[in-house]
This record gives sequence, structure tokens and C-alpha cells, in this order.
Amino acid sequence: MTEKYQSLQDAAGPVSRETFEKLCNFEESFKRWAVKINLVAPSTLPTVWERHILDSARLFKLAPHSTKWVDIGSGGGFPGAVMAILLGERPGAHIDLVESNRKKASFLAVTLASLNAPAKVHAMRIEESYDRVGKPEVVTARALAPLPLLLELAEPWLVAGAVGLFHKGRDYQREIEESSISWRYDLVKHDHESKWGDGVILEIRNLQHL
Repeated sequence: MTEKYQSLQDAAGPVSRETFEKLCNFEESFKRWAVKINLVAPSTLPTVWERHILDSARLFKLAPHSTKWVDIGSGGGFPGAVMAILLGERPGAHIDLVESNRKKASFLAVTLASLNAPAKVHAMRIEESYDRVGKPEVVTARALAPLPLLLELAEPWLVAGAVGLFHKGRDYQREIEESSISWRYDLVKHDHESKWGDGVILEIRNLQHL
């Protein structure tokens, strides 16, 4: 087992060799497209696997039985495209990716289709996507917006029973405090430390507007 494959297993849990190879193919496609369109900061391209793909893959084992997902503000595909590939391991699983930037949405649609991932890309604003997406079990977002605004954007799904899994950086505690002015919810914090910084995933359930 290669070190790279083991790093994926450590992040996501047991994953097949086929899924690992698809993620490697996604990584290469991402790097090719990133030369043409702004997917991530160019300085982070050499560490896409460690900084972005593995960080996204952590979500997979946090909701091991969920099959209907939505990723909002998908950008270059983190975490939505990574989850789309991983969800290929779950029979009947599907993820919707919502991204208003048409160039980025095109990259996601073309690349995920080539990998036969169970995903649909919606090139539209989040506020326009609620009827298209329906009722997911899990809502994800990474580097999209401060938590108070993020909760507002995800509210239609969260109040209907979905769980939010949101990547946050070192200022997450301040965002939690700011969100408590308008929102009440159950929170579980999943810590993660790496040489690229301290990150957390906030697991949010039972959202209520105050």
C-alpha cells in the first residue's frame, strides 16, 4: 500500500483502490484546469492532495450511512467533488454541487462525468437551488462564508432535518459566538491538525432561528 493511498484511508476510512485512483485522476485534472481558470491559489497547487483532497475526504466517515448530499459554493470541488467520488462506494448515493461561477461549474461537470461520479452540478446561486436539490441528508461547505451567513444559506435544508458539516479555520470560535445571536443549534466540533494549519469541521443539527 502506497503512502498516498494510506493517507486517504487515514482521512476517509476504508476506500477501494479504484476510488483512490479516481481521486488521483481528479487531482491531475484539477491541476490542468487550474492553469486556465482560478480554482485555488497557485501557491497551493503542489499540495492539492494534502491540503484540499484529504481535508475534504475527512467528511466521508463523519456521515457513514448518508446517501443524499449537497455541497454549496463548490468552487474547485472541495469538498463536493471529492465527496462525489467517495460516494461512488455507497449504493444509491448522490451529491448535488451548487456553484454559480460557470467556468468552475463546467470544470466540475466535465471532470465528474468523466469519472462516472454520482453527482449533478447546478450552475446557479445557492438561493435558486433549493427546489432543484430537494431534501438532502447532509449539507457541506468549505471556505464559503462566515458561519452566520452560511447558516442562513443552508437554513431551508437544515431546518428540514439535514445535518451541516462545515469546514472552518482557526477563527471558528468567534464565528460560533456571532452566529449565536440569531441561531440556536446542536454542535459537535471535529478537530484536525496538520502542518497547513488548524482546521475543524462543525457538525450542526436542529437549527432554529431566534
